[in-house]
Amino acid sequence: MQVVLDACSISDADTVLRVLGTRFAEESGDDMPRHDSAARSDTWTGAFLVGRDARDAALPSDLSLNGSVTVELQGGPVAVDRLRQTLTSAFGVQVSGSASGDQEIDLRLRLTHA
Repeated sequence: MQVVLDACSISDADTVLRVLGTRFAEESGDDMPRHDSAARSDTWTGAFLVGRDARDAALPSDLSLNGSVTVELQGGPVAVDRLRQTLTSAFGVQVSGSASGDQEIDLRLRLTHA
């Protein structure tokens, strides 16, 4: 399950990735997604394992976004829905686009501070 965050600050990207990392393991095996804080990029990515064994952990209490964040979720329909539900429980979420293929959904969301 691929997650791409566009045009947001490092702290907002970290907040969104921490929320997802609380519930889902990263594909690389790390406990939490990481990004290079020295990079001057405005795009961050994470890959998560979204199976039936998702963690039922409480979300971090310090969930604050400085601005809106555009998130693109790419994967199977069930996995995309599970990630969307997790993001909806933490942030204000507006669907800004979607595309469906044979086995995959591409869902674009705009997140704001809840």
